[in-house]
Amino acid sequence: MTPRENLVAELIGDINQHGWIRPDLVSQMGVVLVAVLAGVILYHFLKPQLYSEQSRWQWLGQGVIRLIFPLTALTVTKLGTVVLATIYPGIAFRLIGVADVLLLAMVNISVIAYLLRHVFNEAPWVGRWERRIAALIWLAYALHVVGILPEIADSLDDISFHLGHQRISVLTILQGLASVAGTMLVAMWLSRLAERWLMRADMLDTSLRVMLTKIIQTLLVVMAVLVALPLVGIDPTVLSVFGGALGVGLGLGLQKIASNYVSGFIILLDRSVRLGDLVQIGDRQGVISRLTSRYIVLKGLDGTEALVPNDTLVTSTVVNQSYTDKKIWTKLAFTVGYESDMDLVLQLLVQATEGLERVVQDPKPFPYLDSFGDSAVNVSVGFWIKDPENGQGSLKSEINLRVWHLFKRHGINIPFNRLDVVHFEPSNKLAGDGNLQGYATSEPNKTVVAPDN
Repeated sequence: MTPRENLVAELIGDINQHGWIRPDLVSQMGVVLVAVLAGVILYHFLKPQLYSEQSRWQWLGQGVIRLIFPLTALTVTKLGTVVLATIYPGIAFRLIGVADVLLLAMVNISVIAYLLRHVFNEAPWVGRWERRIAALIWLAYALHVVGILPEIADSLDDISFHLGHQRISVLTILQGLASVAGTMLVAMWLSRLAERWLMRADMLDTSLRVMLTKIIQTLLVVMAVLVALPLVGIDPTVLSVFGGALGVGLGLGLQKIASNYVSGFIILLDRSVRLGDLVQIGDRQGVISRLTSRYIVLKGLDGTEALVPNDTLVTSTVVNQSYTDKKIWTKLAFTVGYESDMDLVLQLLVQATEGLERVVQDPKPFPYLDSFGDSAVNVSVGFWIKDPENGQGSLKSEINLRVWHLFKRHGINIPFNRLDVVHFEPSNKLAGDGNLQGYATSEPNKTVVAPDN
């Protein structure tokens, strides 16, 4: 049976027996007061620096500010206990002990809140669960202060069963879950830090950075599990049973998921696609905005996002317009009248593309006289676009508008089909033939129709 220790009751009994006014208790009050003041002063001193965008500690995240007060105060109380122990040997410093428990609860709550917010990027659910976790931690420490927690732990430890030679109790399971959750949270936090550090390493290729991030995340998760289980007395070899079951599951129903994960590493290794590439997969075209272990995020030019499984990229044809060079070639077609000065028309087409930032000027845009139509000459201008991931609609519209103004300014005619309907009274000569009800004649771009009378 774990010995019961009621810190509050012992402190109250000590005060009732020896009173408030005595050197050791006053010294403890002074240590607690200094600890609180040190925590408050350091908090207000470091807060502006940690919240500054130019701070070199910005990578830690702004949530770390909540750790400053309890950590500082707890450090001061521990140092104060060491100092008082040399002045008052053999004295139990119960007031500092209660303060340490409260500060330690604040540290635990602040650490968990910081890790949750940092790992899950300030997700909305974190705020709700933060309050619940804080209440649970405060309850556990309150039970510890009044001495009830050891009895609850003993009761949970009595409820047990054996798995082979391993004794497992409810307390062991709860401690294992807490250990795995804690180590996993720390591992995910470290992986986030590694990801942010690698993504800022401009000397490395983007795909290599993503691949290293995924490898580090996987290794940290495995290490977290292997470290957490021995902490609660569970032999890691029991995982061999679950490993066999996982192998059967992969063989029967999870091979598609495993294929996506393996394909993700293959994509990162062969660098067939990278972040920011403009690709077409099936009937979907867009820019790769994110690479994950199971899928890629394909952001369309209309803003929609498609989650494409990784094995689709390995087993199907992918049109990567940014594989070696993301520039693409496109043409705009126009028609002009036969009376137009063709040399001037071709010159104006090139002029319409000059000065546009998105149009590549080396090689320069080139005009074409494509063909001779029935009533117009077909011409076009071809050019390279620097950033096809931003779409082509606005750029083509701007060039079309420039061509329109240039053609109007220089009197270049853009022919168009025209239909003229003319009503007239048929002559007697035409009407004398009972089989002739009317007639129609056509000219270039003009049709004359005589209705039945």
